[in-house]
Amino acid sequence: MDAEFDTVAEWNARVAADLGPEYHIPAGCRGSGSPAALDWLIGHMDLAAGASLLDCGAGVGGPAAYAVQSRSVAPVLAEPEAGACRAAQRLFGYPVVRADASALPLADRSFDAAWSLGVLCTTPDQPALLAELRRTVRPGGRIGLLVFVIHREISPDELPENHFPTPDGLLDLVGRSSLRVEKRLGTADLPEIPEDWDARIDAVTEKLAERYGDTEAWQLAERQSSTIGRLLEDGTLTGELLVLRHA
Repeated sequence: MDAEFDTVAEWNARVAADLGPEYHIPAGCRGSGSPAALDWLIGHMDLAAGASLLDCGAGVGGPAAYAVQSRSVAPVLAEPEAGACRAAQRLFGYPVVRADASALPLADRSFDAAWSLGVLCTTPDQPALLAELRRTVRPGGRIGLLVFVIHREISPDELPENHFPTPDGLLDLVGRSSLRVEKRLGTADLPEIPEDWDARIDAVTEKLAERYGDTEAWQLAERQSSTIGRLLEDGTLTGELLVLRHA
């Protein structure tokens, strides 16, 4: 995972900065949320102007920037990889703390809301992640998740650093974390991604491949992305959006 979330994250920020401001948010959301998914979460989490939002496992910070653009929230980013932290600072300038999602150096009940997008399924200690989100969000606040769930076994050498829950396992995990599901939607039921957004993602990806395509880090990240794409296409994985609250 280091290749994708550290080295390639910094490259991603460099390319987006060179292409211009209109590329920053799409580049920052590569692999962590489409406009439709973010709109669904922002709406169902009832994010309001000025609300404090924790983006846990924030990567380059694109989803938080999208939420700022949509609702003028006040984000704090938590991200374990140093390169991704630097990339988020370069593109967006929001407060960033380098921290593992399962041990956040943040005060209890210090946020109005939190989300964690595509992170749970890369985390070995999933109960700890949900416990930290529950701890840092005030009672009554909402927690948003994007999770890839698995419907059949895959080879141990496919995506060995991922930890995909089953659909039932995800719900059991939420319940054992003293949280409850308020809203839920499969990402397959979302509207299509706007053409201009896709075009900007494609431009960033093409520029990344042009500059770094012969590096091992880029090739590893692309293999991971391609494998996940194939598993989503054949139904082995599906994306789930959830809005949670304290039970």
